[in-house]
Amino acid sequence: MPRPRTVDDEALLAAALDLIGRVGPARLTLARVAEQVGLSPATLVQRFGSKRGLMLAAARRGTDWAARFAAAREAAPTRVEALVSALVEATAAVRTPEAMANSIAFLQLDLADDEFHAEALAGARAMRDEIEALLREALDAGELAGADPAMLAETVATAYNGALITWAIHREGEIGAWLRARLEAVLAPYAMRRPVSATE
Repeated sequence: MPRPRTVDDEALLAAALDLIGRVGPARLTLARVAEQVGLSPATLVQRFGSKRGLMLAAARRGTDWAARFAAAREAAPTRVEALVSALVEATAAVRTPEAMANSIAFLQLDLADDEFHAEALAGARAMRDEIEALLREALDAGELAGADPAMLAETVATAYNGALITWAIHREGEIGAWLRARLEAVLAPYAMRRPVSATE
């Protein structure tokens, strides 16, 4: 009978993504990933074939947007807060300028290599779809008004990605707070205001 796996693929891919954030894709090696999870490099070769295979699998795993947004829905008091919180939480792996630089190095690979680009495109579309779904829920709940959810989803996704880069350049405060302020600014024109009563 085959021996049970002591470390599953999910843990290996999480380790690979963590290392990419810390050392960048160029300095990532199978040996480094293996050392981090307590396996031999040969085991990683058996599972993924090569460093490229491991990195493609890591890119495919990326951020599980459906799970992230589902968790935010459960925890947040409003759909708008769920949207903002889900995107802020997604910055957990890039909380330093160095990690952002390594993430951008991976993005260069995404843009230059067709296979990596396909994974990046799928992830970007999944994020946009989740944003749009929450915006539609916020509109239905009366939290927002006057928005085209598809167009606003594109704008929110653009603000998210742009805010990551501008924070890495300006380095003012914590990335989560920086991102939250800019997402809230994008959504503010569509927010429903509570009427002020005559006694207030």
